Amino acid sequence: MNWFEKILAALDGRMEVPTWFGWYHLLCLGIVIGLVVLVCFTCRKLTEKQFRIICLVVSLVLILLEVYKQLNFSYDVASDTWSYHWYAFPFQFCSSPMYVLLLIACLKECKFREYLCSFLATFGLLAGVLVMCYPVSCYIDVIGINIQTMVHHGAMVVMGGVLLASGKAKIEHKTILKAMSVFAVLVGTAFLMNIIFHSTGNTQTFNMFYIGPYFDCELPILYDIGVAMNIAGPSITFMNILFLLIYIVSFSVCAYIVLLIFIFAKWVKNKHNQKHPQPQQV
Repeated sequence: MNWFEKILAALDGRMEVPTWFGWYHLLCLGIVIGLVVLVCFTCRKLTEKQFRIICLVVSLVLILLEVYKQLNFSYDVASDTWSYHWYAFPFQFCSSPMYVLLLIACLKECKFREYLCSFLATFGLLAGVLVMCYPVSCYIDVIGINIQTMVHHGAMVVMGGVLLASGKAKIEHKTILKAMSVFAVLVGTAFLMNIIFHSTGNTQTFNMFYIGPYFDCELPILYDIGVAMNIAGPSITFMNILFLLIYIVSFSVCAYIVLLIFIFAKWVKNKHNQKHPQPQQV
């Protein structure tokens, strides 16, 4: 075992697998909720420079933790062997925000960046909330991985709050259309990656976004739909394309519901301000 492997072994500390609404889950939920409240009050008047720095720092932290996760999954401390597990390749739905954030940090204000911000404030926020509320499938007995999981998905929720509070993602109905276009491109990319990987002859599981035509979708509800449609098979069929559309529409509807909640909250706030206008300063 060399010095690098010794570091990985030291970072492979074990813990009892956290439970749903156990102390670890509640602690992470409390931290994320507190941060969301904080950004709602402090990020309303972010400068362009401040916004890009926040996106850059968060994206780099997430990428660094993802690198640790990949190394941890690839190195078996007990047998002192390396083996890459392709199922953990970092291009799942919840992996995409770290790349999108980095891209946002590198771009000046433009239409394309607005589309990326819209995606993170709707689809990204949705995915983060879902995992933060029910992270059981993400928890394992490795301390570092559990921390990485909660930091990653918690950051998705917090950054959704930053984007909406700062106005970088507009709270209006057409925001969902901008977000959907980004989501559709990511889904299409993942689908092509699944096909290309399968064509190499590698027999490991590679199912990015869980939409590969050769495997059943592992996501709740969509799994049952996929099984009923018999999408898993040796070749691509019409059912695979139809399932892809169902996948995009399903997530889009849920993301739109998230946006509608903020639109309603904004409407209530505006009504309150109309009835109780702030006194003008002389």
